[in-house]
Amino acid sequence: MKPLRNVGASPRRGLVLGGGGLLGAAWTVGALTAIEQSIGTDMRTVDHIMGTSAGAVTAALLGAGVSVRQLYSHQLGQPVDGPLAGYLWDYDHATGGPRPVRPRLGVGSPGMVTRNIKRLRKMPPTAVLSAFLPEGRGDLRGVGELVEMVTPEGQWSPHDGLWVVAMDYQSGRRVAFGRQDAPAAALPEAVMASCAIPGWFAPVVIDGRRYIDGGTCSATSVDLLAGLGLDEVFVVAPTVSFSSDRPRALLSRVERKWRIRVTRRCLREAEKLRAEGTKVTILGPGPDDLFEIGGNVMDTTRRLRVLETSIRTSAESLTGRSEAAA
Repeated sequence: MKPLRNVGASPRRGLVLGGGGLLGAAWTVGALTAIEQSIGTDMRTVDHIMGTSAGAVTAALLGAGVSVRQLYSHQLGQPVDGPLAGYLWDYDHATGGPRPVRPRLGVGSPGMVTRNIKRLRKMPPTAVLSAFLPEGRGDLRGVGELVEMVTPEGQWSPHDGLWVVAMDYQSGRRVAFGRQDAPAAALPEAVMASCAIPGWFAPVVIDGRRYIDGGTCSATSVDLLAGLGLDEVFVVAPTVSFSSDRPRALLSRVERKWRIRVTRRCLREAEKLRAEGTKVTILGPGPDDLFEIGGNVMDTTRRLRVLETSIRTSAESLTGRSEAAA
């Protein structure tokens, strides 16, 4: 049964922000800039905002009232007003640099393997792999401090439709913090958990349980918005691509093959919303973007080029979709 919608009312919108490291976050800001220019809607006003990994940081900032224009200026190192006024965040070093520190010895979550031994083949390969990877040592306190700076004390978020996706490192299941059925958590710790790349950053403990990057289950988790009766959902997914480049570097070639899997899963998830009558628009990096991103999404020397390229290519993608629908 399709969710009921109010005929004639303002469209109910959702925004999904996927993971993709520091370069993915920069690409996302460019894409959001293009979306706002295309539809004339302030992305802070949508009914539901859901973020995963790097997308969780941007989602938290939007939910706190930081505008897309302010996000763009902040990426450029320019002074901004609003919740981020006077706060300088070191995009190049706050998460430890382009390479992880040496991880701890041993398997990251042997318990997750034993608990799911009968269903390992049904789980996302990245979720299974995360259990075998060693526990990272990277520190995400800088991310937590950024989110804490814009979040009123004692509140989850000023935006009551904000969800942050992480993976329970014991059970291997997705958790959308902020949803009614999710464990209670402070927003900064939920965002840090969502960003905890296995083997790179240390898992984040919330109420006695360890959580890691939600992207290990799904880069976008679009399907979690099913059943909310949304009219339109924008999916900004730095790890989803509908056309690619042909890089020579081995790391980049491996990354592009992985993108194919991520894109297929995102499309399957989006179909659940489309089956309910929700219009879903998915934006992902194209060949020009991928050339700028390269093979390491934590290489911040490319950040500003990725940001500016995304504004152009995302606008072109949105124009192409509008023309195709006309």
